[in-house]
Amino acid sequence: MLRAARRSFLPETMLQAVQDTCFPAAQTLRCPGGRVLDLRRPQVMGILNLTPDSFFEGNRIGNADELLRRAEAMLQAGAAVLDLGGYSSRPGAEDITEDEEKRRLLPAVEAVRRAFPEAILSVDTFRSGVASEAVAAGADILNDISGGELDPEMLPTAGRLGVPYILMHMRGTPQTMAQQTHYEGDIVLEMARYFRDKLAVLRAAGVTDVVLDPGFGFAKTPAQSHELLRRLPELRVLGLPILAGLSRKTLVYKPLGLSPDAALTGTIAVNALALLNGARLLRVHDVAEAVQTVQLVSTTYPQLSS
Repeated sequence: MLRAARRSFLPETMLQAVQDTCFPAAQTLRCPGGRVLDLRRPQVMGILNLTPDSFFEGNRIGNADELLRRAEAMLQAGAAVLDLGGYSSRPGAEDITEDEEKRRLLPAVEAVRRAFPEAILSVDTFRSGVASEAVAAGADILNDISGGELDPEMLPTAGRLGVPYILMHMRGTPQTMAQQTHYEGDIVLEMARYFRDKLAVLRAAGVTDVVLDPGFGFAKTPAQSHELLRRLPELRVLGLPILAGLSRKTLVYKPLGLSPDAALTGTIAVNALALLNGARLLRVHDVAEAVQTVQLVSTTYPQLSS
């Protein structure tokens, strides 16, 4: 499978550049406080959305008590990571100030860390100032939808903070990405080049633990996202864990003629495909169902958990 994937889009010169530029293959993320996220077996990341306009209404959180109830339920259901975000990244979402993002996010991080001291917490932000304060408040991982494109200080900040970094592929901003879905060449080749170049910057900044996120739905049509899902094994040549964020997205519900609220069954299906194609971390709204998907896929294909 790996040889076939290499022939499909990576010339030998680029393979050498990847080997020279990227980090050694790794399946664990070292977090603050001695916490370790082991991705030798696929894991689940639960979404805790602190925005009032999340595309999935069922995931909106109204107050601190509800936040802690959701966090506890996700951890009990088997979530290995909780991902907290205060900036809506759905297509066309309203841009908010950094102060407003901090107002939503930082008290939530502090509350979840206080209530669940052993939990691994990720923060979904593209702003270096938010990232710094969130890590000081108890966050373990930075989840940046922009790959440092929207804040030039983000990648150096990740290195300074010494925390794992989730590197996502996106074009434009949440406000403009829906108009940036045209790719001149092979979309997977462009993504591989993007990751290669960003990994070089991260390495120079001192970041050692990285997860790759293809950015399903971010500046990608549903058809392009399905192509990425099918060709996910080709990105494994980069030697890093892959996150799949497919939960209730357009690529799931639009082909079925449904809404996000009705897209759980479809989400389970595409999550299973992502696992079979090498994803090690599933970012989801529905943790229990995703954990069950991981268990069943890993039972049928035990080689995926090694």
